[in-house]
Amino acid sequence: MKYYLGVTDYAWFSFLSQRKNEDVNFWQPGGHGSFRVLTAGAPFVFKLKSPYNAIGGLGFFSSHTLLPLDVAWDIFQERNGLTSYWQFKQKIAAYRHADNSFLINPNIGCIVLTDPIFFRKEDWIEVPANWSRSIVQGKSYDTSETVGGALWKKIEIVLEKYHLFDREESRKSQLILEEAEVRYAEKYLTRVRLGQGAFRVRLTDAYQRKCAISGEKTLPALEAAHIKPYAASGPHYVSNGLLMRADMHKLFDSGYLTITRDYRVEVSGRIREVFENGKDYYQYHGQPLRLLPEAVEDRPQRQFIDWHNQYIYNG
Repeated sequence: MKYYLGVTDYAWFSFLSQRKNEDVNFWQPGGHGSFRVLTAGAPFVFKLKSPYNAIGGLGFFSSHTLLPLDVAWDIFQERNGLTSYWQFKQKIAAYRHADNSFLINPNIGCIVLTDPIFFRKEDWIEVPANWSRSIVQGKSYDTSETVGGALWKKIEIVLEKYHLFDREESRKSQLILEEAEVRYAEKYLTRVRLGQGAFRVRLTDAYQRKCAISGEKTLPALEAAHIKPYAASGPHYVSNGLLMRADMHKLFDSGYLTITRDYRVEVSGRIREVFENGKDYYQYHGQPLRLLPEAVEDRPQRQFIDWHNQYIYNG
């Protein structure tokens, strides 16, 4: 199994270690490049910077994306590791050596990690012998190799101590894993949850950052909609979601708009009856969705569509 030791800011680590987080944003101040080291569900281990030089916890990789700073804050809020958007902006400015006038709303890298756990100091683990002080971002390891296997055994001991996956809601996987990760997948990775923030990021990228119905691509105006609501036990699957303009999301959740099994839009006549308006929405009635995810398994599933049409939609 491949995993990654990411160089971690202690202030970020310390702040988040005092909270309960379903997912976190391990952000990168640069707004370019991509993180392709891990597959979904693989461990991302927190290697604390000097002077600590220790392994202090881990999360499980969900996805990597680039987002405008304000959108990253909107999605993760304090799960970015700071108490306010202003502090977040100042932190990025400091890393980029830029003033606020230059950094109006920059893109930043977002490594989205779900089910993070932060070890107590007495459980911190020594970094492996082949770790170089010159490493700036991180280094990948493999359990099939001597050093990587020995380190992961130490991490496993701590994970068992913390009973990381005793929570009942964590017992069903919502991440797709590689077949090769057999023992570790069975023991840990298949029980990883996908959090709300991770769900929104994955959905945003699956729909190419455009509203599935209108094609609108102004990212701050787009929201991640559950087809079967999370409050009604709807999972954080991409196949249980649609990326929508905020107003359409509200209509969808209120039962004034839905989609059919063949991915066509239906707009309820009750908009006209109740609000004496709705012409901006009726233009989409009967039209196919503008966008669908490329991966077939990520497209809206019939079971969720049927549930929404039975219990939510007022056609």
